[in-house]
Amino acid sequence: MQRWSRDQVLALAPDAPSRKAAQGVSAPGEWSSHGTTGLVVFGECRGSGSKPYLACVDLTEPAYRCSCPSRKFPCKHALGLLLLWSADGVPELEAAPQWVTEWMDGRATRAAKSAARLEAARTEAHPDPTAGAARGAAEGASPSSADGIPLDAEGAVTADPSRLDAEGPGSGGAASGTVRAGGGGAGRAESVRHARVAAGLGELERWLADQVRQGLAGAAEHDWEGLAKRLIDAQAPGMAGIVSRLSRVRAEEGWPGRLLEEYALINLLAVAYRRRADLPGPLAETVLIRTGFPVTREEVLAGPAVRDHWDVLGRRDEQQDRLTARRVWLRGRRTGRPALILSFAPQGQALDASLVTGTTIDADLTYYPGAAPLRALVATRHVLLTPPPPPDTPAPATTPSLPTLAAVVPPGVSVEEGLDEVARALAEDPWTESWPLVLAGVVPGRTELGGLPWHPRSRDPWRLIAVSGGRPVTAAVEWTPQGLRPLTTWDDEGRAVILA
Repeated sequence: MQRWSRDQVLALAPDAPSRKAAQGVSAPGEWSSHGTTGLVVFGECRGSGSKPYLACVDLTEPAYRCSCPSRKFPCKHALGLLLLWSADGVPELEAAPQWVTEWMDGRATRAAKSAARLEAARTEAHPDPTAGAARGAAEGASPSSADGIPLDAEGAVTADPSRLDAEGPGSGGAASGTVRAGGGGAGRAESVRHARVAAGLGELERWLADQVRQGLAGAAEHDWEGLAKRLIDAQAPGMAGIVSRLSRVRAEEGWPGRLLEEYALINLLAVAYRRRADLPGPLAETVLIRTGFPVTREEVLAGPAVRDHWDVLGRRDEQQDRLTARRVWLRGRRTGRPALILSFAPQGQALDASLVTGTTIDADLTYYPGAAPLRALVATRHVLLTPPPPPDTPAPATTPSLPTLAAVVPPGVSVEEGLDEVARALAEDPWTESWPLVLAGVVPGRTELGGLPWHPRSRDPWRLIAVSGGRPVTAAVEWTPQGLRPLTTWDDEGRAVILA
């Protein structure tokens, strides 16, 4: 198993103080014993007390355990141990101590039970495996709600959950107006909510027509705030989230054109909702989800799974009201499918750090429904003991042998092929605001990459330029309508260099 780089380890730290503290305990002299079996790294770190802190990291997840009282996750001891391992300072051992094996056995038992529950749920939801596989090929990801948090089309928090009543998104049950309608009382509850949403979006269409008629210069921030609150009351939190972000567009350079674009997309979504009965099924689901109708996590996990070797291309954290959102981009080696994994945590608390940028995982992903596959959940992870296969390798006839992390440069595409992929995604879902790409053979500049402009906030990517040295490189980027955001590149030795 190829060791992670220092960059990859430090990117796991929950904050800057943790990164600094981890480097202070990354020297061999701080550890009375340490070792690795290849899949787990463990050690005993001297502390202020008489007993050392016991720290270990399951590299296949990764997952962490430490006996220290720190509330940060991972703590400085786990990070320091990983830094020592990344510098080839941890000896290979044939066996781990008992406290490590007991922890690993417990994790394996829980993972097996979880996988069995998921398989049982899928079998119940899709008793015909052939039908389930066909649906899995057609279904993809669209943002909705995660753990009861109302999200907009790109996974942003749309509103204060306390403002949502018993029939609003995130409340669960038949009254929540989920995308898949039930029968009886559920259908009646959906009809009530659809009437409320239709009334709210009708007012939105009239408001947009007035804005265009009167001129964009007359738009004020309090107008958007009031409209967003009325859309929340109308139980359309997804649309409310889009409207509430218009004040940021107004503050950008060249805002008139950008604001008109946003108005056009909002109007298109409102009209699509009104005419949703005439739309193809996947597109109608996309419209409902982007308007604010949720799909539960349980529904997604019970859906068909897509198993592949997924390259972790990069991640980006954003502050959203009282939460921090983490967006992790994946791409499958065999299927070539992109995936977006969203996670959330209150400000000051650690985010999910189980997906390490620059590694490859063997996992089952389940996608959210919609027209353009993107947002997904990691349903089951498998241990990767062999390098990932080339992208053109056919699917195995049987379950793949156990695979784990491998820091190998992912296959890339040309700029033209990348633009074609984005164009197909926009044709299926015109409200798409970001898309992951791996561009191969591109030379970065201060203002562009392969002829494509950088996002205004990502100009002068000096680290990428330094790795390139004027030569073509492979770079993972996030496409947005405003330009590219850099995520990761790989140096001459295949090591991941994190840019975001």
